Amino acid sequence: MSDQALTHSVDEASRLERPRALDTILYGGLVVGILDGLFALIFYGVILGAKPMRIFQSVASGLLGKASFEGGTQTFLLGILLHFIVALCIAAVYYAASLLLPVLIDHAVVSGLIYGMIAYLGMSYVIIPLSAIGSRPFSFRLFLPAFIGHALLVGLPIALLARRSAKANKR
Repeated sequence: MSDQALTHSVDEASRLERPRALDTILYGGLVVGILDGLFALIFYGVILGAKPMRIFQSVASGLLGKASFEGGTQTFLLGILLHFIVALCIAAVYYAASLLLPVLIDHAVVSGLIYGMIAYLGMSYVIIPLSAIGSRPFSFRLFLPAFIGHALLVGLPIALLARRSAKANKR
């Protein structure tokens, strides 16, 4: 087999192992939005005592600032919508990265766990401080559960769905 033919077959094989955008972004975003939303309701709501309305209004406060807490059901629903938009964006970034770095598909578990931690750090220390929320004081009590939660409930499901999609796409 010539070098050119070998290169062509390797290129073709790697193309077949790419995840599909719909599977990774839409399904990944929906799954992660649900899992992360449940985490927020259980950790911040049940364990720490925050009201569900306030949990999602705090998401809307990234856009509206403190006024979101006076917006009632409207800002609660806006918070849920924004929560799912962020989840879709996180899934889209993983999908795009997986097209450039096949290791994200080949080693989905480790890659997903690391990606979830990176996503949390990016949201907490870049996105939120630049939003209408601004900087928040560090609390290890809040950091550790959310950091681990994002590894397990955000990064890992996206990576596993991307790998599943890539395997299905290969058939």
